[in-house]
Formats: sequence, structure tokens, C-alpha cells
Amino acid sequence: MTLTVLAVLGSLGVWAIARTSQVTDNLVRHHSPALDQAVRLESALVNQETGIRGYGLTGERSFLRPYTEGVADERAATGRLRELLGGDRRGLADLAAVERLAQRWQEGFARPIAAVGPEEAVTVTPDRADEAKRVFDAVRRATAEQQRHLSKQNDAALADLRSTRELRNASFAVIGSVILLVAALVSEGLRRGVTSPLTELGRSAREVASGRFGQPIDGTGPADLRQLAADVEAMRRRLLAELEYSEEARRLLDEQAAELKRSNTELEQFAYVASHDLQEPLRKVSSFTQLLQRRYGGQLDDRADQYIGFAVDGANRMQVLINDLLAFSRVGRVHNDHTEVDLAEVLERTLDTLSVSIEESGAEITHDPLPTVLGDPTQLGILWQNLLSNSVKFRAPDRTPRIRVSVTRAGDDWEFAVADNGIGIEPDFQDKVFVLFQRLHTREAYPGTGIGLAMCKKVVEFHGGTIAVDAEHSPGTRIVFTLPATDAREEERS
Repeated sequence: MTLTVLAVLGSLGVWAIARTSQVTDNLVRHHSPALDQAVRLESALVNQETGIRGYGLTGERSFLRPYTEGVADERAATGRLRELLGGDRRGLADLAAVERLAQRWQEGFARPIAAVGPEEAVTVTPDRADEAKRVFDAVRRATAEQQRHLSKQNDAALADLRSTRELRNASFAVIGSVILLVAALVSEGLRRGVTSPLTELGRSAREVASGRFGQPIDGTGPADLRQLAADVEAMRRRLLAELEYSEEARRLLDEQAAELKRSNTELEQFAYVASHDLQEPLRKVSSFTQLLQRRYGGQLDDRADQYIGFAVDGANRMQVLINDLLAFSRVGRVHNDHTEVDLAEVLERTLDTLSVSIEESGAEITHDPLPTVLGDPTQLGILWQNLLSNSVKFRAPDRTPRIRVSVTRAGDDWEFAVADNGIGIEPDFQDKVFVLFQRLHTREAYPGTGIGLAMCKKVVEFHGGTIAVDAEHSPGTRIVFTLPATDAREEERS
């Protein structure tokens, strides 16, 4: 029933709007413009009469200008009136009467006087002035009658517009009242049947959300809300079971994390102690094998010399490996003083350290202006030294080594890149190069222990950044790593 009433009232409102638009359009597009054009037509005819009369009395050609302009305005106004009147027979009849009388006046008086010279016009005009006035008065009466009829039509259209507006406003008032009444009834029904049960359900859900997971949820109201409450209650029970399970899992995870942390700490201590304690016996082995090589080299057979050389080489490699392992274990443990570090100064010191190998290889190293970051200067120096020494060491034999250090801002981080034109890294090994003791070449081809990039990864991650190989760079290798910007760190602290 309510929908039917609303549909009827809506249809009435639509009709009232359409009727108002139609009347307004008819008034604006037809009646008012037609009345304006009728006044323009009368003005054009008056201008013609004024011009002809002035020319006839004075013989001045300048008086013919209002006449010629009036003729043009008459044609324009007549054409426009004929378009606006359309199917209005009375209006067209009025227009035809005006045109007929105007044509009579023009043919009988205006055109003949305009066609003669000034002297003849002055002579002829006084004799025909009375007759011309009588004919033009008839033209005036015809235009006045035309304007009266058009004004009457315009007033009727305005009255029709007012009545349709009143009907439209009344329809909207009734529609608004019915809508308000329906809204009030619907609101009361919703409050009793939906809002109150939902409020109670929400209160129970908030109690559960606040930590009272054992609080049951009871449903009231319509069947749909009772079903919803039952579903929420089932979800509460499932969450309670999952929570109990997750608590147990978290307890086990905390125990495992503590055990793993203890194991990692012990492993780091073991690596440090083992590598540190091996230094002295290894130095003795290395010293005595070198002494044996110097004292007895060439005095024994060739095989003995070869064995001694193997022993010396093995001792030296073991010493380098232990030193690298010791440095790796110290990252994040020994050097842990975070201060503002000017990376440009650190890079310059690194270039001085590597000056001999850079000069021997003829490497060309350029870099962008480097920022200041928060970190440990010793570890960041190790980072630069490993990256640049790798670029120099793994150079291509057929071209001059060119190394470029670039930096860009990426959100809260600085993104650094060390790019070279060396031998590059195969795609299958670009992730493995950061693994400890991972080597891609033999020691005879390229010396080293395979710990350099693993050291870089540990330093970068200790400073809160990431490091990877740019797979799209060619030829050569491009290592990209990030470090948090100083201003981002300050914002986090504040």
C-alpha cells in the first residue's frame, strides 16, 4: 500500500515537473520572444515613417538612413515572428494584417518619396502628408492590436506557469510529508526489530573483543539476526579454540627463539674463539714451514720441495681464511657504535687503501656525491673495500676497468649501486654469491676465500638495509644495496 501511494505521488510529481518545464519552455521560447519581435517590428516601421517624413520635409538624404535601417529590421522581425508564431493562426493573421498595411504605406508613400530627389520630395510630401498619416495610423493600430493579442497570450502563459508551479509545490509537499511519515514508521520498526537486537549483539561482541572470550553471545529479534548471533557465537568458539592453540604455539616458538638466539650467540662466540685461538698455532706452522722452505729448499729432492710448497701455501691460505672468518664474526658484535658517518670520507679512505691494486689494474672509479648515514664507520669501510676490490679483481682482461658508485633516494632509504664492466656473474649464481665461502672460480684464476660478499650482506643487514645483484646490468656486475636515511631514523625515534 505504501509503495502504491508513493508511486502515485511520484507520478504526479513527475507530471507536475514535466508540465512546468513545458509551460516554461513555451513562455521562454515562443510567447516572450514573439512579443519582443512585435515591439521590434513596430519600432522598425516607426523608424521608416520618421525617416521618410524627415526626408520629405527637409530634403536631407541623411533622413533616409533610419528608413533603410527600419526596412532591414522589419524584414528580420517579420521572419522571426513567422517562425515563433508557428501554428498560431490568430498571431499569423495579425502579422499578415500588419504586413499588408505596411506594404500599402510603403508602396503608396515611402518608396515613391525615397526614390525621387530632394527638391521633388519636398514638393510632393506636403500634398500627400494627410493621406500618408491616415494610412500609417492604420499600421500603428494593427501593430497595437498584434501586441495586445501577444501580451494577452504571454499573460495567459505566465498564469499557467504560476498554477503549474503551485501544483508542483503542492505535490512535492504531499510527497515529502508521506516520505517523512513512512521514514518515521520504518525507523521505529527498524529500531524495535533490528537496531535494538543489533545493539545487544554488538555489546556482546565488544565484551568478547575486550578479552572476555568465555562470554557467550545470545541472539534476539528476527530470525536473520538470531542466525547471525549463532554464527558469531560459533566464530567465538572457533576463535577461542584457535587462541588456545596459538598461545601454546607461541610459547613453544618463544622457547625455540630463545634457544636459537642462545645457539647463535654461542656459535658466534665459538667462531670468534676458534678463529682467534687458531691464530697462534697457525702462525707457528706457517713460520716453521716457511723457515723449512728457506733453509732446506733445493737440498732435498723435487718432491720434497713440492710438499714443502704445498704446506706453505696451505698454511697461508688457512691464515687468510681464519682472518676473514674472524672479521666476519666481529660484524655486529665488536664494532657496534652507530654514529653519523660521511660515506664520501669512508670511500676516499677505502680508495687510498686500494690505491696499489687500482693503479696496477688501471681502473677508473667515479662516484656521485655521497650522503651521511647512521652506522658504524669501520663496518661501512669494510663494505666499500669488499665491493670495490671485487670490481677491480674480477675485471675483464680485454677492457679498462670502469667502476661507478651511484646513489639515489628511495623513500626512507638511500639506494647505492656499485657497477663495473668486468666479467659479471651468471644469473644462476647471483643469489649464491652472498653465501659464506661460496666461490665461482678456482683459486688459481682469482684469489680469495669467498667471504667478501657474505661480509657485505651481513654489514648491510646489520644496518637495516638489503643487498642484491642487478640481474639486468650488462656487461659486468652491479651490486645494489640500501641504507636507512638519517632523517628517516630521526623520525622513527621521535
